[in-house]
Amino acid sequence: MRRLDVALACALAACLAGCATSALDMAPPRFDRPWTPATTDRGEWLAGQKGPAEATGGYVLPADPAAASFPPAPAIDDARIYSLPELIDLAESSNPATRIAWNDARRVALAAGIAESTYLPRLSASAVGAYQSSRANDSVLGIGGDSNQSGSGVISALSLEWLLFDFGQRTAVIEAARQASLISNIAFTAAHQQVIYEVSLAFYAHAAARTRLATASQSLKNAQAVQAAAEDRYKHGIGTVIEVAQARQATAQANLALVQATGGIQDAYLRLLTAMGVSPLAKIRVADVSGRKLSPAMAASVEGIISESLARRPDVLSAYAAQKASLAKVQAAEAEFMPKLFVAATGAYNSGRLNVTALPSVGQQPPTVNINGRRTGVTVFAGVTVPLYDGGTRDAMLAQARADADSAEARLTRIRQDAVRQIVLADNALRTSLSAHDASDALVSAAQTTFDAALAAYRSGVGSITDLTLAETQLLLARNAHADAYSTALSAAATLALAAGALGSAPP
Repeated sequence: MRRLDVALACALAACLAGCATSALDMAPPRFDRPWTPATTDRGEWLAGQKGPAEATGGYVLPADPAAASFPPAPAIDDARIYSLPELIDLAESSNPATRIAWNDARRVALAAGIAESTYLPRLSASAVGAYQSSRANDSVLGIGGDSNQSGSGVISALSLEWLLFDFGQRTAVIEAARQASLISNIAFTAAHQQVIYEVSLAFYAHAAARTRLATASQSLKNAQAVQAAAEDRYKHGIGTVIEVAQARQATAQANLALVQATGGIQDAYLRLLTAMGVSPLAKIRVADVSGRKLSPAMAASVEGIISESLARRPDVLSAYAAQKASLAKVQAAEAEFMPKLFVAATGAYNSGRLNVTALPSVGQQPPTVNINGRRTGVTVFAGVTVPLYDGGTRDAMLAQARADADSAEARLTRIRQDAVRQIVLADNALRTSLSAHDASDALVSAAQTTFDAALAAYRSGVGSITDLTLAETQLLLARNAHADAYSTALSAAATLALAAGALGSAPP
């Protein structure tokens, strides 16, 4: 029997040890062989199961249809031309960044609620049940007897714990939690501002790409007109083969520029959809803003912008709230040195049952004994805890809290300085881009006049193909510069609005 017990114990130990190492079946079988996961009949992957012994797809993972599910796209009207405010509305409801920021704000708000609940008492209920049974068969001098004994009982308790006074520690903790909730709410607003900003920049870049496409298309028409003039001159014996070849080369270059502009507008459209957070396969008709006039009033006084923006920029407000939260944490750390007053109470109810049966009866003991019992009790404690010694833990925590408060104050100063610098840079960029836009207007007008004059002179036989080609190239560059200056000015205005904390909706 002893050997059998030893064998059973060894077998049980081996089984238990194998339970851990058997998990290696879930790992790849070899370091130099592909791995294939276990899947259901529908192709869904199964975690925690051993895959097939032979890999079928090499080092390409099989497709899991459950992982390819995509959230439903927003309702888009195919016949509607969407303006910038409408695109921003779609982005705010579709971009995952806004939902993440919203959930973060809700999570931190719940943390503040948890901190406020420390003012309330703690109630807990517990119940424990037990049952015991035993049976005996004894024989003495030929006299045998059986006895059965069973017992059961239940213990129920209701406990209360309530911290009454702690010298403001909970108040400080709650204040820090509320400031953290304020910071998360500010971050929620900042996330929306960032989405508005990114969509605005992508929208203006798309407008510039659209203008570049129109310019490239017009440039191709101009090149074809020049080529037709060169071929006509050559047909009438006035021009040369070199002139025709140069004109055809210019047409080919214009055609290449058109192809590149077509790819550019497709890339700009994809960046716009990415900024909105919608599917890259979505089809949205975007409004054209190329005819919109720019006003010098877009660049206001930078001093006035700075004085207003520091009080509403999300990063400045967050840093200010973080400083207040750090000061509250210092108060909470200081309160750890003070005593705490508490009250505790416990109410208990116990019930039990004992059954004893003996056959035959022994002496004065009856054959069967049943005993039932019940008991209730209430205990109330009131006391004070005074921290005496903790190995310097409280001193270290207080020093950490004070260091954090000092860093928060320095961080607030740095953020204010960075905010002023960003506003000044954005204001300079806006003023420069507006000046560049005015200069590009004059450049386009002069380049158009030069091209028209060069084409007319060439057709009349008094101009050269070289001058005409150069004028055509300069006209294309001037129009592209005008489109870039226009988009840069609008983007700079959006950047200044973001730096000033005033980008709450689509730029006006």
